Amino acid sequence: MTLSERIGGRGTRKSTSQKAPATTHYGDAGAPIDRGHPFYFGFLATVGALTAFVLLRALASASQVFVLILVALFLATGLNPAVEAIRRRGLSRRTAVAIIFVAVLGFVAIFIAIIVPPLVRQTSHLIEIAPALLQDLKANPTIADLNDQYAFIDSIQKKLSSISSNGTLIISAFGGVIGVGKTVLSGTFTGLTILVLTLYFITSLPEATAISLKLVPASRRPRVALLVDAIIARVGAFVGSQILISFLASIFMTFLSLILGLPSPIAIGIIVFICGLVPLIGHFLGCGVVTLIAATQSVTIGAIAFIAYILYVQIENYVVTPKIMKRTLALPGAVTIISALIGTSLLGLVGGLLAVPVAASAILILEEVVFPRAEQR
Repeated sequence: MTLSERIGGRGTRKSTSQKAPATTHYGDAGAPIDRGHPFYFGFLATVGALTAFVLLRALASASQVFVLILVALFLATGLNPAVEAIRRRGLSRRTAVAIIFVAVLGFVAIFIAIIVPPLVRQTSHLIEIAPALLQDLKANPTIADLNDQYAFIDSIQKKLSSISSNGTLIISAFGGVIGVGKTVLSGTFTGLTILVLTLYFITSLPEATAISLKLVPASRRPRVALLVDAIIARVGAFVGSQILISFLASIFMTFLSLILGLPSPIAIGIIVFICGLVPLIGHFLGCGVVTLIAATQSVTIGAIAFIAYILYVQIENYVVTPKIMKRTLALPGAVTIISALIGTSLLGLVGGLLAVPVAASAILILEEVVFPRAEQR
């Protein structure tokens, strides 16, 4: 027997001695699940409802973040025309953005330096003379009769004496020292977040627009790009119009302050200008501040300032704003008022901020896309 035969024989005996592993039988597969069974449908419906509920709760929890993002994106789009105007002078976009932000920060610093000291002084003065103002009100026969029936001035006097006896009126109004700290920290954090997001958005706005246009078919991309640029331009025109409207309000209140002899009329005008930029509640805040400052002089001057401010706001809402928006955004006055009302009722402050530019963008799309297609049919 040769060596190869011996090796082969051994290999044969070894292979025959090994047995294949036994397979375990787990039974036959059952029938497929009946997807029409009520239990299956109910299970899927329950899982879907729970998933939708969890998503809605998550979106509700992050609603403040979405609000900040929308406000920052709106501000970035509104500042874009100013950035483009600086770019046309041969500067880079980053340099133009830096110039705009330095100007904004400089305005904020000037606002704080001019407004805060007289506002604090006037507030302290108002707290000091508040009891005397209430006594003057009670001296009026009509108000005295109303006070005898409803005792509203007596209630205000008791509340004022209880919270201002130790000089803690402002702290008590914000819910104590902890409430003041939370308010200050929350406002500072919100302002910084909006500032940083606006900086990122306005710097990367062309890149973000170019990436978004890649989702559009290549044949329609040039036309969509022109429409997007037009929409961005309309948002910028709205911001410019809002600045002009606030500037007119500040001019009016500055002259009114000079006529009434109010202290720091320029500071009052700047306060009204800042408040006028805030939709929905801006003029309410401005009216409150102006009325309080005027009330430090006398009750009569405070009432005159309040009535004059209310009358101007009505003229602004129904005469000035529609005319300016019609010239800058080509919006009818009725559309401006209706869109602002609907946006405010749906989304509050953010809705009031976005309503008019959204309406202008919708009209642009109707004129350039929908109406031409309807004419071709």
